[in-house]
Amino acid sequence: MTKLEELRRKAMALPEAPGVYLMKNAAGKIIYIGKAKVLRNRVSQYFGSQNNHTRKVLRMVSNVDDFDYVIVGSEFEALVLECSLIKQNKPKYNILLKDDKGYHYVKVTNDAWKMLYDVKQKADDGAKYIGPYTGSEAVGAAVKQAYDIFMLPHCLKRFPQDIDKSSRPCLNYYIKLCAGACKGLVTREEHNAAVEDAVRFIQGGKTAFVRRLNAEMLEASEALDFEKAAKLRDRIRAIEKVSQKQHMVSNAYRNQDVFGVASLGEKSCLCVLQFRDGSFTNTETFVFDRIENPDEEYVELLANFYAAGEDYPDRVCVDRELSQKAFLEEYFTQRRGKKVVLHVPKTGEAKALLESAEKNAGEKLARVLSFNDKQNAALHELQETLALPTFPAYIEAYDISNTAGQENVAGMVTFVNGRPLKRCYKRFAIKSFEGQDDYRSLAEVLERRILEYKAAPDASDEGFSRKPDLILLDGGVGQVHAVRPVFEKYGFDVPLFGMVKDGKHRTRAVAGDAEIAISDNRSVFSLVARIQEEVHRFAVTYHHTLKKKRTLETTLTSIEGVGPKRAKLLLDRFKTLDAVKNAGLDDLMNVPGLSVPAANSVYRYFHIDEKK
Repeated sequence: MTKLEELRRKAMALPEAPGVYLMKNAAGKIIYIGKAKVLRNRVSQYFGSQNNHTRKVLRMVSNVDDFDYVIVGSEFEALVLECSLIKQNKPKYNILLKDDKGYHYVKVTNDAWKMLYDVKQKADDGAKYIGPYTGSEAVGAAVKQAYDIFMLPHCLKRFPQDIDKSSRPCLNYYIKLCAGACKGLVTREEHNAAVEDAVRFIQGGKTAFVRRLNAEMLEASEALDFEKAAKLRDRIRAIEKVSQKQHMVSNAYRNQDVFGVASLGEKSCLCVLQFRDGSFTNTETFVFDRIENPDEEYVELLANFYAAGEDYPDRVCVDRELSQKAFLEEYFTQRRGKKVVLHVPKTGEAKALLESAEKNAGEKLARVLSFNDKQNAALHELQETLALPTFPAYIEAYDISNTAGQENVAGMVTFVNGRPLKRCYKRFAIKSFEGQDDYRSLAEVLERRILEYKAAPDASDEGFSRKPDLILLDGGVGQVHAVRPVFEKYGFDVPLFGMVKDGKHRTRAVAGDAEIAISDNRSVFSLVARIQEEVHRFAVTYHHTLKKKRTLETTLTSIEGVGPKRAKLLLDRFKTLDAVKNAGLDDLMNVPGLSVPAANSVYRYFHIDEKK
């Protein structure tokens, strides 16, 4: 019995009930998650006749070794569970929009003088986090607007330490974008109240906030508090001034997301235009495998876009009617706690916005495919130049960085189809010896990389679980010969070459057992040069980070009662030496693991001993 027949027999034994199915490969890893109104009918379709399947489904089915399933009470429950499982497992053959785009938050610090920032992730630091929101543009723009409107300090000064240290306020004060906290022109209470107003503005939107300010201004006028009324009037004008810079607006429907999709060749692109309070706030684009079954894949696409976010609109516009529209509306409404409508615009403003989203998706896709064509050509030429057995779609590159043997580290960068895949980058601290020896360092790093792969080739750590098509070392024949015995020891059959620099540290050639000139092949030269520059940058950045940290720790360990462990605690808490220096005694005493005598010692070192 073939594997396909075995799977079909198992599928035909499934219950006629709604549920979710999980397709797995030979390693037991989930590669696709789907939902079904009737499990037996839906799953058995995959393993019947292969003639009616799309290319994407055929690829998926060819990798299925087994499947599991979960029975639920209704088709809607199946949708909810499917979305949750896709978010947790990120299966290869599902549409995954968030692989290289994180969620963003608005951070409100818990300091005496509160501050507002846009950040990529939460930290356990006692701050308040608002979100998550999709995309950095919307969060960054909202925070910038809040700074301008509420005249918060744009500088990097710390309060109250830096109050009145400068001779005069910065330019932002004179153009009415800052209230002048650095000169003591606002109290801490006034500053924190402005931050709280900024948070309410970001959370509630322009219209609701202006309505509230107008009510407060009227109340202040009636109470003859004209100074307060004037301040409120100026704040309303600042909000209106910022809003006037907005060119794309949604007047008919104030809060909506517009989804436009374009397809070309084997790829599709999604462009989402987001409007909040009538203003255009953000755009996101995603490129993925071509949508071949819109009625089914659009549901997955929409649910995945809002998978972890809280920023749901009142209305979501799409370009077609979906059979599961009611389920999606119920799902979004439940998650939001307020009605969300799925709408297919036919005429008017919404139709024009949909066409704009589709146009943007088409232009983005054309640019990506054009770039990919150039990169594919360069990779094909690289394959021919180096006589590689396979197309080098997945390339890893390594470089060593140290200063006279100190802080000896290595960087690994990954290029997929000619483009850097930064989530797979790795950093290594050399462990097997001390001193400067690039050959031994590279040998150690590549051995550790190979052992990681052999230990778990199907692990969730994408940076180690995939076997590259080509490995490049920063160096020449010597570096290649130093590492090759490691490959032979473990039977790691991956092509290995060095990237040779000239006397001015510019890419010159590629080296195996001998040097191979690439200067006459512009596309190969440009590709290798980009890889070499990137791996050098990554390794040197890591080296500088460790060197700076070691220098700071050395400074702190010169303080009585502070050893390496306590120095690390201080830097983990305050990040920089200046921050430690400016910390108050209470702040130092609140550092976990730092004793009271040690905190006093640090404080005296920076505030008393230095004045002697």
